[in-house]
Amino acid sequence: MMNKNCECGRVNPYGTEVCGSCGKPLADPDSNRLLNMRYEGAARRSQIYSTSIIDKIWNFFSSVKVGIGIIIVTLIVSSLGTIFPQEMFMPPGETPEVYYEEEYGGLGQVYYAFGLHNMYGSWWYMLLIAALGISIIIASIDRFFPLYKALKSQRVTRHKSFMKRQRIFGTSRVEDVDNTFQAAQDVLKKKRYNIREENGHILAEKNRWARWGPYVNHIGLIIFLIGASLRFFPGMYVDENMWVREGETEVVPGTSGDYYVENQGFTYEEFDEDDEIFGDGMEASAALQFEETFRTDAVLYTPEGPLGVDQELEEVDRHPIEVNDAFHFDDYTLYQVDYKLDELKELSFEVEDTETDEVLGSFTVDLNDPDDTYALDNGEDVRINSYFPNFYMNDEGMPTTENDVPDNPAFIFEMANPDTEALDHTFLGIQANYNVSPDQEENRYEFSLDGFDTNDLTGLTVRKDNTIPYLSVGGAIFLIGLVQGSYWPHRRIWLQRNDGEVWLAAHTNKHWAPLKKDIDAITKETGITAPRDQIDDEYEKGEDKDNS
Repeated sequence: MMNKNCECGRVNPYGTEVCGSCGKPLADPDSNRLLNMRYEGAARRSQIYSTSIIDKIWNFFSSVKVGIGIIIVTLIVSSLGTIFPQEMFMPPGETPEVYYEEEYGGLGQVYYAFGLHNMYGSWWYMLLIAALGISIIIASIDRFFPLYKALKSQRVTRHKSFMKRQRIFGTSRVEDVDNTFQAAQDVLKKKRYNIREENGHILAEKNRWARWGPYVNHIGLIIFLIGASLRFFPGMYVDENMWVREGETEVVPGTSGDYYVENQGFTYEEFDEDDEIFGDGMEASAALQFEETFRTDAVLYTPEGPLGVDQELEEVDRHPIEVNDAFHFDDYTLYQVDYKLDELKELSFEVEDTETDEVLGSFTVDLNDPDDTYALDNGEDVRINSYFPNFYMNDEGMPTTENDVPDNPAFIFEMANPDTEALDHTFLGIQANYNVSPDQEENRYEFSLDGFDTNDLTGLTVRKDNTIPYLSVGGAIFLIGLVQGSYWPHRRIWLQRNDGEVWLAAHTNKHWAPLKKDIDAITKETGITAPRDQIDDEYEKGEDKDNS
């Protein structure tokens, strides 16, 4: 790959289409086709080096086609993650494998099997985002520096071939070239062009800074992608759900055990049907519930002293949490998002000896933290053989639990039978009470429900987002670059003296109509012949051929 020497003396790198000094076309110098002014015809690194592995990686990611392909793949994959809810949005206590199968059937099983249930935090999705970021960075560097150098070093005096092969070009003879150039300068200055002179020639340039719009846009996008990626780093982003029962204290998820929250009481209120404002609407929608308030009286604690089972908690703050009144502390926020009324808390059972009809005693089971053994009044022990908080029979006919929430509790109790010197096993659930002893002999002891107690639960969402500054700054820079590159065109007008003639050429990277208006203003004030738009000329020639 040889460098290209121009007649002006400049040595141009291989791949340069237009000399960086005089503007002479180096690619197809004898052609009449319009110049490729993209990146000012400067050579990019991806056009110069292609031998080493680094060159091949660079050239791959610098390709616009590759970048667009990565964007399309990312969009398709991202859309797949929205078909069903992600794992983080499942109801609390659900098992992903069971949840997706029960809720969405076979498609749910496939969704879970391919890992789409936790897609946005997966390593391969992060790799895809990283590839997109690398593509944007390399493509920007590959184009920015050649363009910057070409525009910075551009001369006023341009080669005749450069002038002729601009889209807008024309020549005209005038009586007084000096006065004509002065009048043209006055018009261009009024239109806020920057004027440069060299050897009696003029370069009028406007809005060069607009050329950097796409690169500013890319910088904003990179910062935004970095912010989005930081969400998967510990301590940067938390979005977790938690349930806290009345009177209980739970660790706040995502805080590494630094904070605990206590639910001192949950309040639920509905609008009064006799309300003057909402009464008519409630009566018209009798089947619906209209919640006025659900509030959690929360107390925040932080552990103090040495880590251990008996670690003490020190109160930090307390705040009632409502839907539009969150609890803010440190970088975290607790939102009131859900509730559950009258969840089963305790079940009390009575045990009777069927031979003597004597009640041996009763015991109470904490459904959220049951003991293994309970002592009756007569000294006998009841042992919990199996506990199913949310009982159901699986496909194999075996008892199991759907989750750890005591919505449908069931037990297998066992007691020593003095008659058989064996253990009596009794299955007890809601509307279910039967013998499950291996020998299927009649149980001596009978269990019955003696009472129950309920409590309310509050559903809270814990959020922490330290990536917002990155997302905000990246988004703002992205929009600035978008506006910068979309609404301001980079315009250039060259006026050169050539043997008593005035040569006029012009170029812009977009919006040609305003540039033509600026040129019309020059021709009206100076008497210069209006230049031609060579694309329009080619179009007209094509029409003439078709008509003939």
